[in-house]
Amino acid sequence: MATYAIGDIQGCYAELTRLLDYLGFSPLRDRLWLVGDLVNRGPDSLAVLRFVKGLGERATTVLGNHDLHLVMQSEGHGKTSREDTLAEVLAAPDRAELIAWLRSLPLFHVEAEYAMVHAGLLPQWDVAQSAALSDEAHAALTAPDYRDFLAHMWGSEPNAWRDDLAGWDRLRVVVNAMTRMRFCTPEGVMEFRAPGAKGPPDRGPAGCLPWYEAPGRRSADHQVLCGHWSALGFRREKNLLALDSGCLWGGCLTAVRLEDRRVFQLPCARQVEPEGWE
Repeated sequence: MATYAIGDIQGCYAELTRLLDYLGFSPLRDRLWLVGDLVNRGPDSLAVLRFVKGLGERATTVLGNHDLHLVMQSEGHGKTSREDTLAEVLAAPDRAELIAWLRSLPLFHVEAEYAMVHAGLLPQWDVAQSAALSDEAHAALTAPDYRDFLAHMWGSEPNAWRDDLAGWDRLRVVVNAMTRMRFCTPEGVMEFRAPGAKGPPDRGPAGCLPWYEAPGRRSADHQVLCGHWSALGFRREKNLLALDSGCLWGGCLTAVRLEDRRVFQLPCARQVEPEGWE
């Protein structure tokens, strides 16, 4: 049995199936870990959703910002973008089943020495607290009144964690850190809007650094798997596996076999002309 962790797919179903064929993946014996952003911008989000959902327990997936964007769009919340490619999902006969399945996914997964999140973890959070906060967001996404959460989920404030945060503000910080963050200050103040906030790690906003370089980061005792940051690309460090190697932009789709940390990459046909890093 092998466990393959794979970076952002974003609707690139053909590339995903090519990579799985290359790996010799079998759902009868192997597992997939997917770092989120299954959908959007690429051409085949519906096929990706149906495939991953069909794997059942053989796939462990955390939610990304584009996955949450789809959930919000399905309920009439959030802003549409001309770059969205979600119309086929929203018109599908199994739309309700697929969206309910997405809402059931966590923001964070921890197993042995590995911790998986789409974007990042604030430096104040250790793995246990991150798991507990993910559970809070998961409970809100699956509650009978989940639409209230969706109506209040998006937005960039508050931009920092406090232990006394409550209500929508508390959950919004959790969602923003785990699905949107790239840069923060050494104290853990997230930056989403300043010049460079979506760019490469060496050209970030003034006073900020990549979240995984924050001094004293309490999750550094685990190997954190993440995606979300195509401008960062694939990066393997002592306590980090960054897996978004920009398949959507014509880069590679990356898989890492967790048992021996062997890296597998296949080049992707350019799907979208980038107007900036997403």
